Amino acid sequence: MVKSMTGFGRCEYLSGSKKFTIEIRAVNHRYFDVNIKMPKKFSFFESAIRSEVKTFVQRGKVDLFVTYEDFAQETAALKYNEGLAAEYLKYFRQMAEQFRIRDDVTASCLGRCPEVFSMEEQDIDEEELWAALRHALRTACGELAASREKEGEALKTDILDKLEKMDENVTLIEQRYPQIVAEYRRKLEDKVKELLADAQMEESRIASEVVIYADKICTDEETVRLRSHIRTMRAELIQGGAIGRKLDFIAQEMNREANTILSKANDLETSNVAIDLKTDIEKVREQIQNIE
Repeated sequence: MVKSMTGFGRCEYLSGSKKFTIEIRAVNHRYFDVNIKMPKKFSFFESAIRSEVKTFVQRGKVDLFVTYEDFAQETAALKYNEGLAAEYLKYFRQMAEQFRIRDDVTASCLGRCPEVFSMEEQDIDEEELWAALRHALRTACGELAASREKEGEALKTDILDKLEKMDENVTLIEQRYPQIVAEYRRKLEDKVKELLADAQMEESRIASEVVIYADKICTDEETVRLRSHIRTMRAELIQGGAIGRKLDFIAQEMNREANTILSKANDLETSNVAIDLKTDIEKVREQIQNIE
């Protein structure tokens, strides 16, 4: 299965009084990169979350958003810091004596001092919390994987169609080569006849010139390698998996062969076909950038 690096997944999961909402987005990237935004209380789950995502995503930039709500009536308790309140009161009285001002501290005034009263969350069951979070995470990652696979199959079909067209263009170049040599021989013979008029024409000299020209424009090696690269890329696409980097390397080699063919081409028809080849190869390379 060929996977795109672009996708989206979402899950809302209610476990008892706890609700988890997870959104996960993925885009193209050379490596595996995860950015997680979640409540601080879940920070100790970060490593486990990354490991879970890694089982679904091999390559790409992933943004993961975790939202948590607890609908329980008693999720936190009010804590009274008696020692701190006594410290505040002692210093208030000290200030009153030092500056000879009225000591008008009341209980409500003292209660508004920082940290005298604080909200303390009740102990949570980490295993229970992680089980619920992991369920939501796997569901969202499953949606992400499904969307990536769907787009990946579309990319695969498009690239296979382009490979078929490239194969046809390579055939055109191979078929055109002997015609170019034959046309060159005829032009050379006509030119020699025109220059020498009735004089005897040296057939061996013409043959030698034709051989030199044929060798100069020969693209057999390039077309053979191009066909090999096309076959390899087609096989990799059919096999599937995390093949993006390998396909990118093959596409670079294809482009190298097409450039060589274009540089050797001394024929308008061959040049046009080579340009079409380069155009299709570039389109394939652009599509490959989306493949995991």
